[in-house]
Amino acid sequence: MSVRDWDAETGRGIVRALKHLEGALLPILHAIQDEFGYVDEAAVPIIADELSLSRAEVHGVMSFYHDFRKHAPGQHIVKICRAEACQSVGGRDSEAHAKDRLNTDFHETSADGRYTLEPVYCLGNCACGPSAMIDGKLYGRVTPRRLNQLVDALEGRR
Repeated sequence: MSVRDWDAETGRGIVRALKHLEGALLPILHAIQDEFGYVDEAAVPIIADELSLSRAEVHGVMSFYHDFRKHAPGQHIVKICRAEACQSVGGRDSEAHAKDRLNTDFHETSADGRYTLEPVYCLGNCACGPSAMIDGKLYGRVTPRRLNQLVDALEGRR
């Protein structure tokens, strides 16, 4: 995933390349987020126009699926599993520690722009919980100590 400023010409090109697909809205939103790191509000009228949808319909889909970000994320995206299996093996401790260590809350980015913290409700790694995903890489048994190790590695510490 890249993170860059919204460019309407590139965004419109993505929409036009995918609008022929059946149920094109979700693939378009994913492609725009993959390209820019988020779906800029300026993309909504372009998508609506190209797909003959209302802006409210596009916004409704974006609001329903929590994976779509409306703002550029931090340099690193940290997802913490909040599903029952992870909660039962210490996930709440890892969740609280992540908020403290990264100095941010769920659905937010740290003030220094380094970390975006997102809740997820199953990473499919239940046998190795609590689980987390950092920059698209899945980790199991993410205790507060293990989270410190992972964040230290991101920061170049050992």
